[in-house]
Amino acid sequence: MSDHPKTLAWHETLEIHELVAFQSIGLMKLKKAVNQGIRDKKLYNIYLRTIDELEMNLRELLKFYPYAPHPGESSDYRTDDSFLAGDLLSFSKAAVRNYAIAITETATPAVREILKEQLNKAIDSHERIFTYMYRKGLYPAYDLNKILQNDIKLANKALSM
Repeated sequence: MSDHPKTLAWHETLEIHELVAFQSIGLMKLKKAVNQGIRDKKLYNIYLRTIDELEMNLRELLKFYPYAPHPGESSDYRTDDSFLAGDLLSFSKAAVRNYAIAITETATPAVREILKEQLNKAIDSHERIFTYMYRKGLYPAYDLNKILQNDIKLANKALSM
């Protein structure tokens, strides 16, 4: 970062946050699947390679956290039900994105109408889980410092599993 400002831009900080949170949850799920036993050796090796790649991604992205604007202290907010809520939040975000992309590939009007209806349901689903998490104090959406510190804890937990 020698040729750049000493802090990250807000928008890139938020994108890094999204990547770290999503990949940390994914990494935990992959490690759990590997520990439960995958019989097919080729699939097992694919999982191991994906785990290695996600661990590398997290380590690389975490190096940028010291450059985030004004990081601060945080609370431990992703355990038990909160982990499950975070997993559902990640799923709902991915669903909204997937539907939005699918609509751009649609040529048939009837398919487009169905996808628009399902996209709206996915948006509503995202709003429900976000609101739940926000009201329960599980997602400090307006406190970037807490979000980033929680990401670091979540990523370190996933890396240490």
